Amino acid sequence: MNTFQLYNPTKLVFGSGTVRQLGMLLKPYGKKILLVYGGGSIQKSGLYDEVLGHLHKNGATVHELAGIESNPRLTSVQAGIELCRREGIEFILAVGGGSVIDAAKAIAVGVPYEGDVWDFFVGKAQISEALPLGTILTLAATGSEMNGSSVVSHWEAKLKRAFSSIHAYPRFSILDPKLTFSVPRNQTVNGIVDIMSHVFEQYFSQTPDTPLQERYAESILQTVVENGELALADGENYEARANLLLCGTMALNGTMNPGMQSDWASHAIEHEISAIYDIAHGAGLSIVFPNWMRYVYTSRPDRFAQYAVRVWGIDPTGRSEEELALAGIDATRDYFRRIGAPSTLSEAGIGEEQLDRMAEEAVRYGPIGSFRKLEASDVREILRMCL
Repeated sequence: MNTFQLYNPTKLVFGSGTVRQLGMLLKPYGKKILLVYGGGSIQKSGLYDEVLGHLHKNGATVHELAGIESNPRLTSVQAGIELCRREGIEFILAVGGGSVIDAAKAIAVGVPYEGDVWDFFVGKAQISEALPLGTILTLAATGSEMNGSSVVSHWEAKLKRAFSSIHAYPRFSILDPKLTFSVPRNQTVNGIVDIMSHVFEQYFSQTPDTPLQERYAESILQTVVENGELALADGENYEARANLLLCGTMALNGTMNPGMQSDWASHAIEHEISAIYDIAHGAGLSIVFPNWMRYVYTSRPDRFAQYAVRVWGIDPTGRSEEELALAGIDATRDYFRRIGAPSTLSEAGIGEEQLDRMAEEAVRYGPIGSFRKLEASDVREILRMCL
């Protein structure tokens, strides 16, 4: 295990009816609020009216930034930054899934910065301050509600990049499982894949002597697998939705893998796919991850064998370490297929035309991953496996 520091400043407010605490949570932060959200789902569900009611009751002046894309775009972030500056916004409230929260974080760090907010995404500048923000989560997926990371697409340049900063952590996040009841099946599926993929990126590690972190990761995966199918069978199963929601948060708030080196190569590869083709992040990960697994498992077959036995319950009797590893990879792909996630790029209408570009962009700043370092040729081969 490596040395580490663990700190998370986000206050998590979890459970049925917790949106009613919004006014109290906002009191320390001022009255000029930017409300950030996506499409019309929060209006159809009644959440929009409820949130506005609490804000107005608290004496807030509310400005709105609607229409945040599923892969949030730099242009939307820039529009939010200008709105905040023009109206003297004191607090940003993101209501929606990870994309909305990621956009809100980028707006928050961009407002006090004199340059282009894209500088933070390409490493040209360091974040030193941000407007405070809070979230009301409506989708179990990214974990953005309790970390400092943000992913944004520069659509015109066909680039998708991320930053991470302690200054971008939400001050609070409200998680009411009932708000996820109306999430469409395909978004629930993508969220399941996204949560599992976040765990994979940290669990498949070369760091030795991490038994607690490994079992924590395995328990999250088991819980997602069990409750994912329950939630898909009955979208209003409160316990299943609650368990998925909490898994999404715990998978990426820093508590699962302290002292372990993470990988993140599969996310880097998927970012190149969705930067060009604008497919849902979870859908892209469901295609990439099983192929990444098959490409790299020989770097540590013992971890993949352990994964097969502990997560999927595969009987090790009479099987070699390699056979177990491959069985676990097959079980992963089979589960993704069973819940309706795509397995190939062709299913998403994507061919091989941009493979070379995606491979080169993925390693623009050098080899990616830590479980096994991947060069452009490796990324290209994984992408070909995805076809």
